[in-house]
Amino acid sequence: MKALVNTSVETLEYLDYVDPIAKTGEELVRIQYSGICGSDMHAFLGHDTRRPTPNILGHEASGTIIGGLRDGTLVTINPLNGCGKCPACLVGKSNICVDRQIISMPPRAGAFADMVAIPSDNLLVVPSQGFLKSAALTEPLACGWHAARLGLRLQDVAVSDLTCVVLGGGAIGVGAALCLRAMGVENITLIEVNALRLETLHNIVGFQASDGKDVHAPKVGTADLVIDGVGYAATRASACELAKPGGVISHIGLGSGEGGVDVRRMTLQEITFIGCYTYTPQDFRDTGAAIFSGQLGSLDWVETRPLSEGQAAFDDIRNGRAPAPKIILIP
Repeated sequence: MKALVNTSVETLEYLDYVDPIAKTGEELVRIQYSGICGSDMHAFLGHDTRRPTPNILGHEASGTIIGGLRDGTLVTINPLNGCGKCPACLVGKSNICVDRQIISMPPRAGAFADMVAIPSDNLLVVPSQGFLKSAALTEPLACGWHAARLGLRLQDVAVSDLTCVVLGGGAIGVGAALCLRAMGVENITLIEVNALRLETLHNIVGFQASDGKDVHAPKVGTADLVIDGVGYAATRASACELAKPGGVISHIGLGSGEGGVDVRRMTLQEITFIGCYTYTPQDFRDTGAAIFSGQLGSLDWVETRPLSEGQAAFDDIRNGRAPAPKIILIP
């Protein structure tokens, strides 16, 4: 098969690669769409020791099962696989299993390839070919669904009366905003500082896009819920400023691990900070159902490029030249 291989820091090569072999309980999926995630970018830049080179990145994917009883079935992939035995897995929280695996992280190869092997239980059936490209967004949108769900369950007032702010206009942030809307929130502002991407966000129905300084920017101390989809010191500082007394911060961005948290204000104002890692299997299924029912909108804000041009796509994202919240690669 062909695969886009991360061979060294900031280098991706489109190469011939050994075909994956499905083990017992697994199926082969021919990849048709595979999105570029922020974690792929971290690995590309050499910032993720869990993904050493050479390695096939990519974990946001949809495609078709090859062989077996379900040959030809359209599916989207939940890339996370828990041990199935620990306390977290037994209560449906395999996302925090200490022995979890994810495709794109050894020993599991990723989805920037023609094919991938994945446990059968990690496959969600896609109802028709027309949904297959949108289905590749299930994984990043499920992250937003998870962060929104955890943040909303701590609120004391009706969901429709909440003021919510999302930081970051990538697929995680856009997904979080759309998920909040699907869950009944009406007042949602998404802040994105990249002018090129902000122009795209203005055309998405379901939330108000802002650069954080314009007339639509939320005021300090007014947000019931802030979702940080970026995760750098600057965005954490903004989240701490924007949250109202008694408010909630759902932190799902993994940009960096240090700085930005105003512990004194959070203590004095009883602001709750929640770490949100990916999603549970149920979140993944619920997100898929929301996509297929149209609850999350048209999802037409993605850009597609050939897998063979992956290096250029990564370069454009890194240098702020990608207007779309998500680039999806097509093998």
